[in-house]
Amino acid sequence: MALHFEQSEFDARRDRLLIEMGAAKLDAMLLFAQESMYWLTGFDTFGYCFFQCLVLKADGSMVLLTRSADLRQARHTSTIDNIVLWTDRADADPTLDLRNLLNELDLLGAQIGVEYDTHGLTGFNGRRVDEQLQTFGKIKDASKIIPRLRQFKSQAEVKKAERAAQLGDDALDAALPLIKAGGDEGAILAAMQGAIFAGGGDYPANEFIIGSGADALLCRYKAGRRKLGKQDQLTLEWAGVYHHYHAPVMKTVLTGRATKRHVELFEAARDALLAVEATMMPGKTFGDVFDAHAKVMESYQLTKHRLNACGYSVGARFSPSWMDTPMFYSGNGEQIAADMTLFAHMIIMDSETETAMTLGRTYVTTDGAPRPLSRHGLDLIVQS
Repeated sequence: MALHFEQSEFDARRDRLLIEMGAAKLDAMLLFAQESMYWLTGFDTFGYCFFQCLVLKADGSMVLLTRSADLRQARHTSTIDNIVLWTDRADADPTLDLRNLLNELDLLGAQIGVEYDTHGLTGFNGRRVDEQLQTFGKIKDASKIIPRLRQFKSQAEVKKAERAAQLGDDALDAALPLIKAGGDEGAILAAMQGAIFAGGGDYPANEFIIGSGADALLCRYKAGRRKLGKQDQLTLEWAGVYHHYHAPVMKTVLTGRATKRHVELFEAARDALLAVEATMMPGKTFGDVFDAHAKVMESYQLTKHRLNACGYSVGARFSPSWMDTPMFYSGNGEQIAADMTLFAHMIIMDSETETAMTLGRTYVTTDGAPRPLSRHGLDLIVQS
């Protein structure tokens, strides 16, 4: 097996999950989130774009229902011993295979938790699961159980995040020489992703964000490339990724010289990020962190130019997004605790002057102040 953690790590995760299942009075859970399967067993695949389900019983036994294409993948990358296949064919309904499997596992009439809130279970398949199980047992939404457990990282997971951050720093080092007048966005992307691959890293769970000129104000990837001008702005959001663990970073890099507006927005972003760092510690909530960011933005009269969230938890994630929960937004009462990996981003987009400024990095929380994972500082980068 090609496991990214020791067996003892997976055993500890299983035991934590079984305690939560007991508290929720669940006889079994149906796992559809790829992150959950990876966290619990190491199962590493993008096969969740098709129907698959990991059944975990309260006695700790597991059975994976998947397609033939993922049989060897599961055997090679996970701790799962019992694998059942559903067959690709015309009018196939794998939810019927799932019902039959649950019957064989003596779960008729049982209380079963289902992970509904995941990209691994489409609305179409979710409806079919409900139809098959409506007379089978008592079904409960168990979507929040494993994401809650995954918020708290073991020391082995922190090491993965640290390595991911090193790769993210390598990516910036590879990009900076190319960020200049005439620099090609395609070459910059290639250098960044190449540095991560060369260091043993992985694809990110979503595309890197890159945009210059007016596109520097966008917060999403878009197709198309341009070359940088002598006086330009380039917004980058990327992540170092190692064994699927993400350490995102966000920066707006300038070419030529910094305009007065760029300097104003940078000072606001830096001060807001420092305020977030001072708040990101046990005893505070995710909402408190957002409020610290919003207060600084308001003091700079930038409320209408900021976003309504300023970061989120990160960890081992699969496409289509590296974003995890909880998120920093107003009123979020989730508590900050030690051993979380959190990404805070200050994003200021002034559409009136078409000026962009961003600043963000990933942290490990502690019993006190959070520890930044990037070796790069918070200075404004201006490339001549």
